[in-house]
Amino acid sequence: MARPTSTILTDAENRIMEVLWKMGEASVQNVVDTISIEKKQAYTTIQTFLGIMKDKGFVEQRKEGRAFIYRPLLSRSEARSQALKHLIGSAFGGSSSALAQHLLKDSDIDEGELAALEQAIDASMNDKGQK
Repeated sequence: MARPTSTILTDAENRIMEVLWKMGEASVQNVVDTISIEKKQAYTTIQTFLGIMKDKGFVEQRKEGRAFIYRPLLSRSEARSQALKHLIGSAFGGSSSALAQHLLKDSDIDEGELAALEQAIDASMNDKGQK
């Protein structure tokens, strides 16, 4: 039985999206050249990934001469939100509170970051109280 299609970016797809988010749009060769600086990638591998990402609705393509140009349809913020929702659902039983408590307990958050979190919590509480 085939594995279900992922609704979040895989690690490889995320590397490709980082290039597209940075460049705005890019050809397969642009993506290959950029990614290959850190880790050598074959043109056909990137081309296959971009086709899959197009089918998933993460990118769109247009033809320019002989090349296909890809641009992201998913913003970095949307990708983060989808990944976070997946993480909360799969690792924390759907509880955002459990995630927050885990981060506070098991992370090296300094006093400045804690103060910023307190301000964000206060702002969120005020926003929810006004609704």
